[in-house]
Amino acid sequence: MIRVCFNGAESTGKSVLAGKLAAELGCPLVPEYGREYCETRGTELTMADLLAIAEGQNAAMLAASAGQPPLLLLDTDPLMTAAWAQMLFGQIPPALFAYPKAERYLLFAPDVPWVADGTRFFGTPASRAHFAAIVEEVLVGARVPFVRIGGDWLERERAVREVLAAC
Repeated sequence: MIRVCFNGAESTGKSVLAGKLAAELGCPLVPEYGREYCETRGTELTMADLLAIAEGQNAAMLAASAGQPPLLLLDTDPLMTAAWAQMLFGQIPPALFAYPKAERYLLFAPDVPWVADGTRFFGTPASRAHFAAIVEEVLVGARVPFVRIGGDWLERERAVREVLAAC
């Protein structure tokens, strides 16, 4: 089984593209648990909320992995929650690095327009760039393989398709 995790700053097309390609390829998709969490509980997050989000995300990933699908797409994972912890609170609990890692990560650049949707936080160019840098630092610190995804919507889709075709 190959798990491919879509990672990166907000509003970079991760969820839309992951959903589209999972449906097209007929492979399972683990959606972003943090979005559901924030939509039901609000966006005034504490560190305890982030730890709960990571636990919920991991539980969903484990459930989706149980059938050993050849390809599993992850809209996010606890490493992304680690980036949120650093961005919001200036620290990352070690527990966020202890969860199982995907075999491949796609790091989406914040080079497309930001869209407010009620759960997104960092819409200014400076905050998006800062968050994107933190996400990359987390991936580097976790020593996981990642491919940069950027450009317009078509370029992003083409690049992701290339990665998935190689899986």
